[in-house]
Amino acid sequence: MWKKINAYILPYSVAIAIPLTVGIIAAALTRNNMDIYGQLKTPPLSPPAILFPIVWTILYILMGVSSAIVYLDREKNRRAVKKGLTYYAVSLVLNFAWSIIFFNLEAAFFALIVLITLLYCIVRTIIEYLKVKPLAAYLQIPYALWVAFAGYLNAGIWLLNQ
Repeated sequence: MWKKINAYILPYSVAIAIPLTVGIIAAALTRNNMDIYGQLKTPPLSPPAILFPIVWTILYILMGVSSAIVYLDREKNRRAVKKGLTYYAVSLVLNFAWSIIFFNLEAAFFALIVLITLLYCIVRTIIEYLKVKPLAAYLQIPYALWVAFAGYLNAGIWLLNQ
């Protein structure tokens, strides 16, 4: 029984640690420039800055759980698992890059392009995960919705602060 439990603990632990680590590193690299958000004109429905780390932590955990579910069911559809995890990995890179581009480089338009590409990768991840384990795909939906909302905010900030 312990062997079976351990077979799940390690994949889930690693899978959750990966996106959380990406988020922590991005936050550390941008922390000196995050006050820019409070200085910008923002569009309607802009949440307070304190909400972002809370939401992202939840999303990173969901992303990790989702990727572990797919990884553990990799024998079901190897091609979909490989494609889904590849899109997921690219989405983590884009997610990381967005923070640097938006906050450190203050390049809102380029950051918006990155967000659109990120959203595409998330949707592709969802499509591939659906072929393996629908629950894993459903756990990615909040991520897609939040990134779409972030795209709205990013576009609004870019337009309002030119």
